[in-house]
Amino acid sequence: MKEIKKKIYSFLSGHFSDYQLKEDEDIFATGFINSMFAMQLVLFIEKEFQLTIRDEELDFENFRTVNAMTRLIENKVSVTTSH
Repeated sequence: MKEIKKKIYSFLSGHFSDYQLKEDEDIFATGFINSMFAMQLVLFIEKEFQLTIRDEELDFENFRTVNAMTRLIENKVSVTTSH
């Protein structure tokens, strides 16, 4: 879990330069995120964690916070490894 969060924070740091983002903070409410970056975020997660985000998972709630993204990734990785 810590490794997942570390990778997410590393990716987000390019957009949040000097801002100290908290794990449960709404990244869309900060005003730093636009729709183009949201797409880049989804692509980063798919590539970095070698998984596919299904259309029904493209919900703001899954990407709103670092904790939400971590849960989504952990759930998808556990489903993938259990098959």
